[in-house]
Amino acid sequence: MAHSTTGPLHAFLAGTGRDGRGRLASDVLALSDERLEEVHDYIQWLFPLPTRSAAQPGAPVLTQPEIDAIRTDEAAQRTLARATDRMLQFYRDTPWWLTGYDHNHLRITRIIHSLRILTEPDEARCFHEAILALNKAAGSPVNARSRAFWSDAAGA
Repeated sequence: MAHSTTGPLHAFLAGTGRDGRGRLASDVLALSDERLEEVHDYIQWLFPLPTRSAAQPGAPVLTQPEIDAIRTDEAAQRTLARATDRMLQFYRDTPWWLTGYDHNHLRITRIIHSLRILTEPDEARCFHEAILALNKAAGSPVNARSRAFWSDAAGA
């Protein structure tokens, strides 16, 4: 059953709305790893939060009605699952973030936190565990503060 969307983030995740640059979620998910690294205004749309983004203050903020709608909308849940898979593939395939400090560490915190809010609890935990395994396999280069933020976001 199709739901009417409750706001711009819900519409984007449901596949019917466009982000601030006119992209559909499917357009963003089709970006190359290089573009995902270079472009900085998609993560707030794919993995929204109920707090304003310091990096992209113009991005919409998740509201409670949108949270409730996204949690029960099958199309939005499918987009979140595809986005999670795509970002995990990005982190598996790119070594850029496996360093002491990197902007991707903030993205990872956002992804985990957003998944915890919008999907089943296991989704955030699984993504968190996969990221920790990638970090460990690389010799644990990520700083302890970022790892603590990830754990907090996962509710661990």
